[in-house]
Amino acid sequence: MEFLRPLSWEEALALRAGRPDAVPIQGGTDVMVEINFEVRRPGALLDLNPVRELAEWEMAEGRLRIGAGLPYTRLIEEVGDRVPGLAQAARTVGSPQIRNRGTVGGNLGAASPAGDCHPPLLAAGAQVEVESAAGGVRMIPAEEFYLGVKRTALRDDELIRAVWLRPAEGPQHFSKVGTRNAMVIAVCSFAIALHPAERRVGTGIGSAAPTPLRAAEAEEFLAGELAGEPAWGRSLPDGLAERFGELVGRAAAPIDDVRGTAAYRRHALAVMARRTLTWAWQDRLAGTGRS
Repeated sequence: MEFLRPLSWEEALALRAGRPDAVPIQGGTDVMVEINFEVRRPGALLDLNPVRELAEWEMAEGRLRIGAGLPYTRLIEEVGDRVPGLAQAARTVGSPQIRNRGTVGGNLGAASPAGDCHPPLLAAGAQVEVESAAGGVRMIPAEEFYLGVKRTALRDDELIRAVWLRPAEGPQHFSKVGTRNAMVIAVCSFAIALHPAERRVGTGIGSAAPTPLRAAEAEEFLAGELAGEPAWGRSLPDGLAERFGELVGRAAAPIDDVRGTAAYRRHALAVMARRTLTWAWQDRLAGTGRS
């Protein structure tokens, strides 16, 4: 197996163009496990960890740009107040050692339906910045990035460079069900983000379909029920959170596997959706979320 280790982004793009079969590593917490257990044996590895510019973040054009190589630990500590939903998800990833190494870019590249970062990125309306030496930069909306189980919209010569999302305008929450409290793959997960200026709620579902996805019908239901300025300053109407949860559960397409049944996943998603909406709305009324 050939090991490619670029020191700059330009070098990384050039190596990717010449070796499209090389598997990129941005943290390596997923890829190395697969190699160690002989799940895959690529002809080459493209180690992006030395590319220092990938491990930076900045505010640009009113949005937060998070480099693909920014470790979870730094994301939590340095920008967690701007993207609370993503930070909550990052806190559930593995152990402290994994969070010191793992990255949002790596989570996106692996594209596991159970990846913890996917639901909050979907709920926040994030965009994925990708680039190739020949084609330049593309911006892919998060909801268009996932094509199937561990399949993405990346072209063979492209690499993930960053994630773009607006700092939270309202409360955000992430919830996850697992077989234990830590070091566990999600049985299912859910994220919610309130967007008061747009009078809408964003959602993200994980580990309950071939790809991470939004609960579009649930979002449309809330947008209709909460239309108008007065509704956003009052308590949630009776039964609204329950109906929202039902629609979220209905949006999923889960399977039965060793971690849980399809029926359990739908039920858990409905409960998580109801709870996270209630928590986010309470934060909104208390003024503890961004607005």
